[in-house]
Amino acid sequence: MKPAVEIEYCTGCRWLLRAAWTAQELLTTFETELGSVTLKPSEISGGFFVRSDGVMLWDRKQEGGFPEMKELKQIIRDHIAPQRNLGHSDTDERKD
Repeated sequence: MKPAVEIEYCTGCRWLLRAAWTAQELLTTFETELGSVTLKPSEISGGFFVRSDGVMLWDRKQEGGFPEMKELKQIIRDHIAPQRNLGHSDTDERKD
């Protein structure tokens, strides 16, 4: 079974578009590795969380802001497909 990603976002903060854009980016980058990306309205005010199969990968409040897409893709890659090279979105030390 392919991994799933869940993006939980604050509806009061109007972060649906940010969550949808993040989902689009992840589905485009990991089209063969991901089984799904789900958007979930949060009951937590100001919350923006990214999880994969129950593992917290990003918490906006804990991390001090939203992830840069490059950083989030690297975090997700490290969690679901560690051997995958992300090309221009990868860190210098991972390029071969």
